[in-house]
Amino acid sequence: MYVASLSLTDFRSYPEVELTLEPGATAFVGPNGQGKTNLVEALGYVAAHSSHRVATDAPLVRHGAQRAIIRSVVVRDDRRALIELEINPGRANRARVNRSPAPRARDALGLLRTVLFAPEDLSLVKGDPSERRRFLDDLLVARTPRFAGVRADYERVLKQRNALLRTAAATRGGRRRGGRRQDDDAAFASAGAGDVLATLEIWDSHLVRHGAELTAARIDLVDALRPLAAKAYATLAPSSALADLDYRGAVDDAEGKLSTDVPSLGTNREIIAERLRAGLAEVRQAELDRGITLVGPHRDDLLLRLGELPARGYASHGESWSFALALRLAAYDLLRTDGGDPVLILDDVFAELDTQRRRRLTEIVAPAEQVLITAAVPDDVPSELAGARFDVVEGSVTRVR
Repeated sequence: MYVASLSLTDFRSYPEVELTLEPGATAFVGPNGQGKTNLVEALGYVAAHSSHRVATDAPLVRHGAQRAIIRSVVVRDDRRALIELEINPGRANRARVNRSPAPRARDALGLLRTVLFAPEDLSLVKGDPSERRRFLDDLLVARTPRFAGVRADYERVLKQRNALLRTAAATRGGRRRGGRRQDDDAAFASAGAGDVLATLEIWDSHLVRHGAELTAARIDLVDALRPLAAKAYATLAPSSALADLDYRGAVDDAEGKLSTDVPSLGTNREIIAERLRAGLAEVRQAELDRGITLVGPHRDDLLLRLGELPARGYASHGESWSFALALRLAAYDLLRTDGGDPVLILDDVFAELDTQRRRRLTEIVAPAEQVLITAAVPDDVPSELAGARFDVVEGSVTRVR
C-alpha cells in the first residue's frame, strides 16, 4: 500500500497544495513551523479520521475558511482508490470514495492504513490512560473498521448516561441543600426522581452491551500486541528489562478507592458484560452523588511494564521512547499480518533519538513499501532512508530534483 497523491484545500496552513508521491522513502524537510507536519497529519486523518495533534476538528480548518478538504489516491495491490474527506467542524464530516458519496464518513475507513510515529508518542508511556485507550481503539479501527461504529455507539451511550447522572446529582444536591438529605435510591425515588432511575437502568443495559464488545476486542488486541511489542522493545533496547503489557479495567468505588479487575478476564463477552453490570451496581451510589459514569472501558488502561515495574514513573527518558516506539512497531507488524504494508509516517522522530535507537529504528522501517518522514534539516534523515525530498518553506512545498 502506498499514497500516490495528496491534495489539500484549506487544511491547516494550506489554502491549496497538491503533491505526487511514490513508493519508498519520501522526506519533507524544512524549519519548524513551516507546515511539513500538516502534510503527514492530513494523511493520518484520512486513515483514522482524527489527528495525532489535536482532539477536535476545528484547528484543522484554515483560519477564515468554513471547511477543509483532503483528497488522496491510495494504491493497494495495483488498485487505486480516490478518497475525499470534507471536514466540517460542528457538523457531520463527509466522504467520497472514487467520487461516489459514502453514506457516512466512517465508511471510508480502512482504505488507507498508516502507522504514525511522532514526538507526542511519549504520552503513550508517560501520559494519562486516555492516550493508551486511544492507541488501542485507533488500532482496532485500522484492523476492523466496523469498530468505529462500536466506539461511536459506546461514546453516545456514555454521553447520554452522564447527562442523566448529572441531572440526578443536581436533584440530590438540591434536596441536601434544603436540609432533607437523600441517602439511598428509594428515598431519591420517593422525592420524584423514580423516572431518572428507571431510565438509568435502560442506559446501563446499553453501556454493558457496547462496553463488553469494546472491552473484549481490546483484550484480544493486547494479547496479539504483547509478543510483538516485547520483541520490538528488545531490538531497540537490548540491555533493558523485558517489556510487557496488559489490559486492566478499573472501578472507582463510593469511597474513591481504586480497585482493579483480574486482568485475565479472557474475551468472553458474557463474562465481561456481567463484570460491567456488577461494577455499575457497586458504584451506583457514588455515580448518583458525583454525576458521572465510573465503570466502563472509558476508564480502563493499558498497563506497560519493564520487568516488574510500571513503565510510567519508573522508565527513563530513553526507555520511555523505546517503549513508545515498540508499541508503534508492534502495531505495524500486526497490520502487516492482516495483509499489506501500512504506510509508515515518521514525524520529526529521528531528531528525538540517540544514535543507537536511530540506527535500529531505521533498520526496521527501511523495507516498508512507503515511508514518509518529516525533518527540520536534511541531516536528520538517515542515509538508508534517502529518497524523494520535498522542501517545505513558508507553506510552499517544492520537490527537490
